[in-house]
Amino acid sequence: MNYPSSLIEEAVNELSKFPGIGKKSALRMVLFLLKQEEAEVVKMGDAIIKLRKEIKFCTRCNNVSDAELCNICENPKRDQQTICVVEDLRDVMAIENTNQFHGTYHVLGGLINPIQGIGPEQLKIDSLIKRVKETDAKEIIMALSANMEGDTTVFYLSRKLQTLPVKISTISRGIAVGGELEYADEITLGRSILGRIPYSV
Repeated sequence: MNYPSSLIEEAVNELSKFPGIGKKSALRMVLFLLKQEEAEVVKMGDAIIKLRKEIKFCTRCNNVSDAELCNICENPKRDQQTICVVEDLRDVMAIENTNQFHGTYHVLGGLINPIQGIGPEQLKIDSLIKRVKETDAKEIIMALSANMEGDTTVFYLSRKLQTLPVKISTISRGIAVGGELEYADEITLGRSILGRIPYSV
C-alpha cells in the first residue's frame, strides 16, 4: 500500500500491531485521528502512556491494579478462601461480568504450552502454591480454557496441589471443548462457575 506520508505509514505500522487490526483498519484509525482536535489526540496518547507506565499488578493475585492489592483482593466481602485460577485479565473480567462468583482470583499469566516454549516456570504457579498454604484456602476452581493447553495446565496444577488440604474443582463443561473462556456468553459462563465439578487426576 502506498501512503502519502511517511508519518501516516509509521502510525499505520504501529497500530496494525494490535491483535485483529490489519493495515486497512489501522489506516482508518489513523485517518480518524487526523480529523480530531490535536488536544483530543494528545489526551488519547497520554492515556496510553500513563497506562503503560503506571499500571500495577496485584501482589496477591497478579490481576492488574492501581494499588498494591486489586479491588477484588481488597474487598472484605469476597471469600478469600475460594480462589479461581484463570489464564489472564480477560478471564477475570468475563467471570466478574456474570455476577456469579464471590471469591478471589489467581492470574497465571498464560497456559503451559511446550510448543511455544511456555513451561510452568514462566507462569505464576509458585505464588499460587504459596498463597494456598498461607491463606488456608478451601477451594481452588480451575477456570481455564477447555483446550489442550488448558487441560495440561489443570493437570499440572492438580498434581502440585494434591498434597494440600484443598478442594480442587473445574468449571462445568458448559464451555465448549476447544473454546476460549473470554468468548463464552455470560449466562453459560455463570452457570459453569455455579455448576463447577470436583477435579480428579
